Amino acid sequence: MKKVEDYIKSIPDFPQPGVLFRDVTSVLDDAEGFKLSIDELNKLLEGVDYDLIAGVESRGFLFGSPLAYINNKAFVPVRKKGKLPRETVEASYDLEYGQATIEIHKDAIKPGQKVVIIDDLIATGGTCEAAAELVERLGGTVAKMIFLIELEDLKGREKLSKYEVGSVVTYKGK
Repeated sequence: MKKVEDYIKSIPDFPQPGVLFRDVTSVLDDAEGFKLSIDELNKLLEGVDYDLIAGVESRGFLFGSPLAYINNKAFVPVRKKGKLPRETVEASYDLEYGQATIEIHKDAIKPGQKVVIIDDLIATGGTCEAAAELVERLGGTVAKMIFLIELEDLKGREKLSKYEVGSVVTYKGK
């Protein structure tokens, strides 16, 4: 029986020399791999009390939407700045070379709602830390953060240590 990591392709020297890129599109373009990834992510939600799933753009949408559907939960997109049509709240975070900003609709999360945040990969944790800031600013609480892939050496889990974090596949190297 195959595991999720059997579907993840490793691409050497992308996007720059010395980096071993973990490609999740190889999971998505295989029906069995995609189903297995959703099933394994869903196992990370067993016993978690939550009201909705917030998926971080863009691959968080691909994994979060089916999870929301099979668990009869709402799905909230966390988007790059300028992509949402209604009133938003925003949070910025550091990138390797600069900053980025994400937004969420101001009315997407009600005070007291428990939110699962999902993205395809946790590296440094900056994006999901900003997503959690948005959830909390709107009065929600982060019930859990889940990821298909975790790059352990980049210490994102440490940055997110005040949250419960789960991942399906963990890689030690960058």
